[in-house]
Amino acid sequence: MKPLLALSALTAALFLASLLIGYSPIPLGTALAALFGAGDPLNAMVMQDIRLPRALLAALVGAALGMSGAAMQGFLRNPLAEPGLIGVSASAALGAVLALQTGLAAAYALALPLTALAFAFGAVLLVVLLAGPRGASLTLILAGIAISALAGALTSLTLNLSPNPYAASEIIFWMMGSVADRSMSHVWLAAPLILGGLGLLLTLRGGLDALTLGEDAAHSLGVSLGSIRTRLLIGSAAAIGAATAVTGAVGFVGLVVPHILRPLVGHMPSRLLPASALGGAAMLLAADIATRLILPERDLKLGVLMAIVGAPLFLHLIYKTRREIG
Repeated sequence: MKPLLALSALTAALFLASLLIGYSPIPLGTALAALFGAGDPLNAMVMQDIRLPRALLAALVGAALGMSGAAMQGFLRNPLAEPGLIGVSASAALGAVLALQTGLAAAYALALPLTALAFAFGAVLLVVLLAGPRGASLTLILAGIAISALAGALTSLTLNLSPNPYAASEIIFWMMGSVADRSMSHVWLAAPLILGGLGLLLTLRGGLDALTLGEDAAHSLGVSLGSIRTRLLIGSAAAIGAATAVTGAVGFVGLVVPHILRPLVGHMPSRLLPASALGGAAMLLAADIATRLILPERDLKLGVLMAIVGAPLFLHLIYKTRREIG
């Protein structure tokens, strides 16, 4: 319980810091008043239309990535599993790229996230069809890898054949991942799906605990592996699809956060799921704050920073694990 309380306090502090830190410094009292529409209309616009959506999306997307990664690792019993393993992220990115390339994103404000969501759920449907109703974990992984590879190839093909260099540039920048320049419309679109997906993933807590004993032992305890897999796929598709649809690709959160927090919760999947949601939210909020402080005059992308920080951190975790085993 103590790790969850500490993570909750850390996430709340970072959320407040995200509201207060920006290109235009606003005192704490003025910022909080502006958040509720009081005071200078310009400050109210900055707080309500720029900083609040950005902070909310960073927290929501971080929670989606963190919990989905923990759930995927628990179900597959593979510490290298992450949310993009089943092809949701790559397929959502493909949908967004096609919306940008065809001009739908320019014609309709929400065409990009809606197309990305449609492709994300399409990827899950393909995984289920390829893996079969009773497919083993290995089959699920192979199906996800195949779909990710296909979606990545089609995305590259779209960029390769793009006749418009401005559209190609916009696609590349979107794929880097960011929560900047998002509105409350993006929050209202993503929040129900992310929260619904996280709620569905939380129902896996008992089943994932049983799976630590092995599939045969879990089955003898009355756990339905088919039901767990279905809820995992739908929950991950909703949460990760919605997150990718509004922010682009942000990696390493779902891979690194469960590794960091697993020893703190006694290696229990039921405790790791909510802890990873809070940890993912805290990590993405901190990273988004860093993008504003490191290069305030430039648009440093959140996905780029996460890759720069996440890859060395993950290598350190691998090295630490190897030393403990050795």
